Amino acid sequence: MYPRLCNPLLSKSFFLFGARGTGKTKLLQQLFQDQQTLWIDLLQEGALLNFTQNPSQLRHQLAAQGPNTKWVVIDEVQRVPALLNEVHSLIEDKSLNFALTGSSARKLRRGQANLLAGRALVNNLFPLTQLELGHDFQLESALRWGTLPGVITEKDESVRAEILKSYVHVYLKEEIREEQIIRSLDPFTRFLEAAAQSNGTIVNLSKLGREANTDAKSIARYFQILEDTLLGFFVDPYHRSIRKQQRKQAKFYLFDLGVKRTLDGTLKIPLSKNTYDYGKLFEQFIILEVLRLNSYFRSDYKIYYLKTDNQLEIDLILERKGDATWVIEIKSAERPDLTEVSKLMQLAKDIPHARAAIFCQTTILQKIDSVEIFPWQEGLEAIFK
Repeated sequence: MYPRLCNPLLSKSFFLFGARGTGKTKLLQQLFQDQQTLWIDLLQEGALLNFTQNPSQLRHQLAAQGPNTKWVVIDEVQRVPALLNEVHSLIEDKSLNFALTGSSARKLRRGQANLLAGRALVNNLFPLTQLELGHDFQLESALRWGTLPGVITEKDESVRAEILKSYVHVYLKEEIREEQIIRSLDPFTRFLEAAAQSNGTIVNLSKLGREANTDAKSIARYFQILEDTLLGFFVDPYHRSIRKQQRKQAKFYLFDLGVKRTLDGTLKIPLSKNTYDYGKLFEQFIILEVLRLNSYFRSDYKIYYLKTDNQLEIDLILERKGDATWVIEIKSAERPDLTEVSKLMQLAKDIPHARAAIFCQTTILQKIDSVEIFPWQEGLEAIFK
């Protein structure tokens, strides 16, 4: 198992949210391998039925464990939201600590579940980052196959493809149909393909509605489903005025490039450098890395993109009070074009305390006027040092 950057504080109960297959259970097994822990896996049908019928069974199991048990792990807690009332009571009465995993915060909210009112910290787990993969990281592999642990550790490419296809199928079956989130699966399936094709672009609800043969209101709800089930993230447009910011459309990124390429039907198409598609995948990869590292390192950056009225665009803006604002262009080439440097300099002038940078595949840190040009790994390190 690769060492994970997600580091829940073990002084207090916590939620660990993440999409299926990101490694939540394995991470907790590693964290609690030396502690006496009660494990409850709600993916097991027997446990699911038992706790659905009688959530108070949790107290009986704890009584049978004896006094040395300090931690209780409940895997996929969203399957029995009523258990959280028992958890809340046990935290208060017994000073126990709980580690609660889930792949759907939506079901907890939809069921008006007790979210423990600050008694449990929230952590998110994502597919593997390049830092976690270390010497095993290969950029071409990450762009083509994504970095879900079960995919990246499989060496046979035909098996990788089958794992990803199965992942998408299981998600549609278990997360959508079984939870009865939507009435009809067909338009949602069409939406997923269209959303994958437009991954990393500004969301156009009407256009996606036409492609999925449904209305814009349903498309907005489908995006919310992906966000709530941790399969995607919005990046908001940047504007110093919050009011103006809210008038613009966000961009949406699926959580893993392998899942994205499976959904849009391009998984088996080889990647070719110096093409538009390669450049877009590289851009999306960097943005996903930033989203993940920002969460793991608790860096508290607000993440934006910028597109001006005359169609000039900045890929990534990272803002945090008291610090310079990172204004970043992402290029898959080994060296940026001077016109791109000039454009970035011009746009950065209008952003207070801007630190303009280009992340690319150069091997040497450079600076042209006020623009820093980073090898992308060093750029990420500079942001999250």
